[in-house]
Amino acid sequence: MKSKDGTGSWLVYALVRCVLVVLRCFPVNWNLRTARAFANIWWFMIPRHRNRAIGHVRLAFGNKYSDKEVEQIAKSSLKQLAMFAIDFVTVPHLINEYNWKRYVHLNNMDSALRVLLEEKGAMLLTGHFGNWELAGYLLAMFGFDITAIMRPLDNVYLNQYVVKMRQKKGLELVDKKGATQFAEQVLRRGGSLGFIADQNAGSKGQFVDFFDVPASAYKSIGLLAMIHDVPIIVGYATRVGHAFKFEVGVERIIMPSEWKSQKKPLPWITQEYTRAIESAIRRAPDQYLWIHRRWKSRPRKEVNPPPLPA
Repeated sequence: MKSKDGTGSWLVYALVRCVLVVLRCFPVNWNLRTARAFANIWWFMIPRHRNRAIGHVRLAFGNKYSDKEVEQIAKSSLKQLAMFAIDFVTVPHLINEYNWKRYVHLNNMDSALRVLLEEKGAMLLTGHFGNWELAGYLLAMFGFDITAIMRPLDNVYLNQYVVKMRQKKGLELVDKKGATQFAEQVLRRGGSLGFIADQNAGSKGQFVDFFDVPASAYKSIGLLAMIHDVPIIVGYATRVGHAFKFEVGVERIIMPSEWKSQKKPLPWITQEYTRAIESAIRRAPDQYLWIHRRWKSRPRKEVNPPPLPA
């Protein structure tokens, strides 16, 4: 999508900054409560998003949940997204290297931290789940060399503001378009690359099973890991209750020695990290972004295409 940098975009940016000033006048948990109230309105006012979320939950879980439970998971996912918007603007101002334990509990991080301390390069993956930017932010704040691959915001002024705020804590953000060369530089110097790894990669992507339904994934993640012989760390950051508290942990570490014995390492790697993301989601399905069109692209010559919502 074309970047927007005209007067209208600047006015939107100015309005957002004013809203942020107002939000900081209130406790963060009050703002999260407001976000949930907004999500309730969103649920009723935009049926397209409501129906898509419900359809995707049904597609992923089949008959595991009743209709009422499916609707509750879908509705909760919109609330989580609204609360993520509050987190997004709050984390840089509220969490720092001195007070982070007040808000974050680390789980199963020892092996991942050992990998990062070796400074030989690593891939850090997560999905559109919980607070998907928190783990990278924390690791950068702790002094690790972390570069996150991102899709820039369409509003140039907002994008510059977001990048600047993250860079203050050491997190580098790179536009995913044309990022391959820069990504290789990061891995060669022993840094770590962060990806949101559950995005639809189009008809030319690597198709893997996601909740037993074929989904297209980017090949670049596995290829970079193979070329640079670096481990892949799949992590998550889930909200605890409805408060500004989180559990950050590691679901799976895929070591190079594992894929070197595979006949087709790229499909195997892509399926493994996708399975790890799915495993984390299954524990807290209400925190996944079910309005995300993860299954949009379909394999060529698919015999029985799934019933995808609009």
